[in-house]
Amino acid sequence: DGIIQDWQYWGPNSNWNSMNFDNPEFPDPQKMIDHVKKKNAKIMISIWASFGPDTNPYKDLEKINALFNFKTWPADGGVKAYDAYNEKARDIYWEHLNKGLFSKGIDAWWTDSTEPDHLDVQERDFDIPTAMGTYRSVVNAFPLMSNKGVYEHQRAVTSDKRVYLLTRCAFAGQQRYAANTWSGDVVCNWETFRKQIPTGLNFSLSGIPYWNTDIGGFFNWPYHGGAENKAYHELYTRWFQYGTFLPMQRSHGSGVKKEIYNLGKKGDWVYDSEEKYINLRYALLPYLYSTGWQVTDNAGSFLRALFMDFNEDQKVHNISNQYMFGKAFLVTPVTRNMYVFSDKEQWKDPYEDFSKTGTQDVYLPKGTKWFDFWTGEALNGGQLVTKEVPIDIIPLYVRAGSIVPFGPKVQYSTEKKWNNLEIRIYPGADGELVLYEDENDNYNYEKGAYSIIKFTWDDAKRTLNIADREGTFPGMLKSRKFNIVVVDKENGTGSVQSTKFTKSVSYGGKKKSVKL
Repeated sequence: DGIIQDWQYWGPNSNWNSMNFDNPEFPDPQKMIDHVKKKNAKIMISIWASFGPDTNPYKDLEKINALFNFKTWPADGGVKAYDAYNEKARDIYWEHLNKGLFSKGIDAWWTDSTEPDHLDVQERDFDIPTAMGTYRSVVNAFPLMSNKGVYEHQRAVTSDKRVYLLTRCAFAGQQRYAANTWSGDVVCNWETFRKQIPTGLNFSLSGIPYWNTDIGGFFNWPYHGGAENKAYHELYTRWFQYGTFLPMQRSHGSGVKKEIYNLGKKGDWVYDSEEKYINLRYALLPYLYSTGWQVTDNAGSFLRALFMDFNEDQKVHNISNQYMFGKAFLVTPVTRNMYVFSDKEQWKDPYEDFSKTGTQDVYLPKGTKWFDFWTGEALNGGQLVTKEVPIDIIPLYVRAGSIVPFGPKVQYSTEKKWNNLEIRIYPGADGELVLYEDENDNYNYEKGAYSIIKFTWDDAKRTLNIADREGTFPGMLKSRKFNIVVVDKENGTGSVQSTKFTKSVSYGGKKKSVKL
């Protein structure tokens, strides 16, 4: 659960990225940070790869000749990017970051402008020397080096808090620096939204598994009236549904107040849909965390182009609007407006028409059966289906053989223990799940402080085997209950936790075999 403090908490551009709360509008930053944490959220803050001339980092970097003399953002104020290839420059960067922000309890870093921003580009700019050769020879690796500096220095200071970076650019190998890359400041429109899906898949195929996008887009140019524009509400709603099935679900943008309470109130379709998917995201935390472990331990991925799992089905090779989210979920975002229209430019005076329910075509890859997540209907693969998509429904199918852990309804991620997890089994094929758990923060898992519980489903025998728990960690649940639901049209459907179970099983760490 994170809230982000964006730029300019440092004051004027000449003081750009001072890594300190120098803006008088922040009279008591420690109180703000503590307040966020008391509300059970983490706080992330914007830091840049450039500095204004009035800042202490600028002065220290200038002394070692570690500033680049080309125009960067912002264009006024004398701001310069730093030489991230220079080890001493990375030391200086962290020294000020640690003193001004990390020491106050900042949890995570928004490492912005890691291209870095380069304005009024001149050919001679690329001949500028860096600590690793000419800028031209190493320019694309700038985000790798800048994020590396933050990661390695924080790890050296403490292993009690995991490094978490949100960054705008990436280079090969950057996944080892705890970096989650977003697609940048994109425009709020349907065409841009459609392009996010293949963008994220191609990015993931490059071997970097953590990627996300500004839900609803960043620049709100097309929508007159911003947060009150119903046409924007439809775009935002569909983008939010897509964002639920990304490694990070994150809303961000300029000119529109995107908090759920600014877009509407309970009973409004934009509010109710957003609330529904927030709750679904929390329910999927055990699945997300276990998938995250597969990323770390087995070089897995969250976003999977269909040919990664169904390569023998040639029909999936060029499908760019669908993907697997982990191994279980087939996701097909709705990327066109169906219910709000306008005859004018910039979506002025939009009007709603819910008289007809829109539809979305979905191709179900062959070789397996699929379950409609919302209805429990089982369908054969190898066919194109037309799914009705009311404003609060994204087409979501689950592969037969999937075992999906479903968590409790919560207001924040650690509010409730996972001592009564719902385990949804989608029959029709054998399957397995490795449920991963640890202390939720710190790096003790690198020393073996974690547990895994392996579930296997024998479809022919309709038997769920729960293996012996492997590993331990402080605070681990030693005994718990698993509420098992074999999914069909009557059971285990939709985003709300089930109240009726096929069988409830007490588990104390020793293997069990459950006939269902």
